[in-house]
Amino acid sequence: MTRTPVDVRERVRQEMVADPRVVEAVVAAVHAQVPAYAALAGSRLPEVRAIAAWGLERLLHLWATDSGLGPSDLRRFRGIAAARAADGRPVRAVLRAYRVAATVLTDEIAARAPELTASDALALTRMLLTALDTLSEEMASAYAATSEDLAADRDRALRLLLDDLIAGRHASAGAPADRAARLGVQLPDPAVLLVAEPAGPDRPDMTHDAVTALRDALDTTGAPEVTWATTVRGPRAVLLVPAAVTPAAGEVLRARDLRGCAVTAESLDRIAVAHRLAADALDTAPAHAYRGGRLLTDADAHVLALLAGRPALPPDAVARLVLGPLTDPGQGHLLAALTAYLDTGSANAAARELHLHAQSLRYRLRRVRDLTDRDPRDAWQRLTLDIARTIRS
Repeated sequence: MTRTPVDVRERVRQEMVADPRVVEAVVAAVHAQVPAYAALAGSRLPEVRAIAAWGLERLLHLWATDSGLGPSDLRRFRGIAAARAADGRPVRAVLRAYRVAATVLTDEIAARAPELTASDALALTRMLLTALDTLSEEMASAYAATSEDLAADRDRALRLLLDDLIAGRHASAGAPADRAARLGVQLPDPAVLLVAEPAGPDRPDMTHDAVTALRDALDTTGAPEVTWATTVRGPRAVLLVPAAVTPAAGEVLRARDLRGCAVTAESLDRIAVAHRLAADALDTAPAHAYRGGRLLTDADAHVLALLAGRPALPPDAVARLVLGPLTDPGQGHLLAALTAYLDTGSANAAARELHLHAQSLRYRLRRVRDLTDRDPRDAWQRLTLDIARTIRS
């Protein structure tokens, strides 16, 4: 029995839909050929893979049945475009990804069905051109509309931006800056990610109003051109703030019966790492680490990550964070005073060991406190200093 062109197309469709290597080939090609997708990893790749699988099945069905995109297809493409507008991936990059996928689709069909006729090839070309043209119009329109809506509601747009930074959803380091530019805002640089939560045993979820009030209380920088970004994560407030805010943040939090951790954000694409460090620190820090309304810092967060077996930095780097200027060659006498104090447990015993007057030893310990912002007499701060001097290479 002679097979019709539709029979051949349906066979090819079934083979390709059943073969997971086709979707992987599409994802690999997009990842390699579209710069905005080159940095995608982790939670973003499954989404790209799911869209690729759906798009592959739909296009093959259109070719096998000589049909066109329907209303449900267009709604799906508009939804994808709206999501990309929200996460800052340029619409040009998205459309290019579809063109790359169409090329892979064509190559896969040609490899699997050398017996295709000119009519089959013409139907494939017509279907792809029509589909790409239609989805380009639909997606460009939806992308523009979503971008306008986000720009009109700047507070919501900034929350979405920070949520995406925390989740690591951006395809490149420049994407968050592009989103901020479209909103007409300048994010803090250098920036600190401040995560705060109620200090008491009952920890009700934070509200956006409470976070806004906290932001207003902290905002004494006098830099109106810098825009803060805030969001809520369950019982915790998350704020992307200027680094200048950190020294006063502990007192502001204590006045509101909050405790927190502030981690320096090396760059916007490292916000996810900063959030994980801060959140883990709040999960694991002992109560006395917050004594006196103290705000946990990068050094505290990294020491806690090291103790939990999840270090984010090499041990020597953690030591430098905690000890700060004490690691400079000219401060060796202060590091020696700290070491003797930690080893002996008292200033008098440390002074005897170093052949110093007790007052001289205490003066050096005060200098240690001033340079590191850590008081060796405080239990938690003494522990961090002890760990740091021990792991220092």
